[in-house]
Amino acid sequence: MQLTHYNTNFQSKTFPIMLVCDNVTNAPNIGSLFRIADAFGVEKLILCGNNITFGRKMTKTSRATEKVVNFQIEKSALEVVKQFKSDDYQIISLEITETSKPIHKFKFSKEKPIVLVIGDENFGVSDAILEASDAIIHIDMFGQNSSMNVVQATNIVLYEITKQLM
Repeated sequence: MQLTHYNTNFQSKTFPIMLVCDNVTNAPNIGSLFRIADAFGVEKLILCGNNITFGRKMTKTSRATEKVVNFQIEKSALEVVKQFKSDDYQIISLEITETSKPIHKFKFSKEKPIVLVIGDENFGVSDAILEASDAIIHIDMFGQNSSMNVVQATNIVLYEITKQLM
C-alpha cells in the first residue's frame, strides 16, 4: 500500500543549511525550491534578486510549503553571502568552473553551518560570489549538455549534503 503525507514514518529534522538563491526568478523553480527545502530540512531558504514574485505558478508548484519553510527575500545575494562569511559559515557554490570539485568527491564539513549558493537559471552563480566561496562544487554529467535545471541540480546536492551530515 502506498503511504500518504499523513502516514509516512519520516522523522522531522533540520540541517544547518542556508540555501541562497542568486537571482533564481522563475516562479515554478521558486515553488520547487520551497518543496525541496522542506523535504531536505533546510534551515532557511533565501531568495535574492529584484524580481522575486509569489504568484499562482509559484504556489501551485510549492504545494503550500512556502507556509512552513523559513525563508526571506533579499536584494543582493553577494551581500547575504558576505554576511554569512563574516559569521563563519562555509560558503559552497554550485557551479561548473575550471577549479570546481565533483560533488561525489567533496566532503561536507560538520564543523560549520553550510551556505549553499545556487545560481540564476541562465547565468549561474555570479563571479563575485564564486570568488567569495570557500568551495565550488559541480555535478558530473555524461551527455552533451553542460548544465541542468537549477532545481534538479539543487535536489542532487541537498541529497548528498544531508546524506553526509546524517
